[in-house]
Amino acid sequence: MVCESFAEPGDAPFMNAPFDPSAIVECVPNVSDGRRSDVIERIRAAAASVRGASVLDVHTDADHNRSVYTIAGAASAVAESAFRLAEAAVREIDMRQHRGTHPRIGALDVLPFVPLGSTSMTTCVALAHAVGLRIGSALDVPVYFYGEAALTDGRRRLVDVRRGEYEGLARSIQEGTHAPDAGPPGLGKAGATAVGARGPLIAFNVHLRTGDVSVASTIARRIRASSGGLPGVQALGLPTSRPEVVQVSMNLTDIGLTSLSDVVARIRAEARVFGVDVGASELVGLMPLAAALEAAAAQLDLPGLGMDQILDVALLNARMGS
Repeated sequence: MVCESFAEPGDAPFMNAPFDPSAIVECVPNVSDGRRSDVIERIRAAAASVRGASVLDVHTDADHNRSVYTIAGAASAVAESAFRLAEAAVREIDMRQHRGTHPRIGALDVLPFVPLGSTSMTTCVALAHAVGLRIGSALDVPVYFYGEAALTDGRRRLVDVRRGEYEGLARSIQEGTHAPDAGPPGLGKAGATAVGARGPLIAFNVHLRTGDVSVASTIARRIRASSGGLPGVQALGLPTSRPEVVQVSMNLTDIGLTSLSDVVARIRAEARVFGVDVGASELVGLMPLAAALEAAAAQLDLPGLGMDQILDVALLNARMGS
């Protein structure tokens, strides 16, 4: 379903950019502050100030020192919303003072655009390039294009763009070994931003009841696709501020290949090898209803569970049909 407000194209200057301004897209900015509620709110307000773009969710994590915003709407509106969010993040966050457990290179660390409905990936690539170029020139921030928007194969993977993090990038960009795709060839207090286009993913964390982060790191290595684990799974082992709790932090990039229930079952099995119990899980941002239904069906041993059996969906369809 698409909200009526999404049908509005957004404010200038993106109305004449090289993409369909009315195409429906999602944007999921990751900002390097998860501890200062006033800063997080000012950044949200900046993103929400654009007609036709809706801020659907804000997820904050003090351990990661990171906030994930979910914005959706017409492409031109989302583009302007993303830029205003970038402007606020650059103004509010000093990376020289930033500490957190999650890898990061900048105040606005990652800015991915995701096609919704019938919108093409080509539209999101053009959107990423337009917004990235404006961030680089107007905000004086180095920009790296990644994912489907990457200009070189070596920058398709976010992990490669972000290798060394802010501190390492400050050195490599000065040495000329990691020149940005847009913006200045030098790093200021706001760091750099990775701007990309990708398909939908689910960001999901599983907590382990142990204080040994090497257990989480080993499990993450065993389950992630790049190490021969589960297809479509990216994973890191990270500490938390809670005593005797560590985390397997994941992106599930293709739930058709590996579902939430698949990955949790695999983590439980791996944790048993170490004699470690699995604690609570954590969803970062939003996920598709289909993914939640699959997980519920697996837990309940109810393989036929479908959208037509969900009361809320039936009521919504009835209202739309009336």
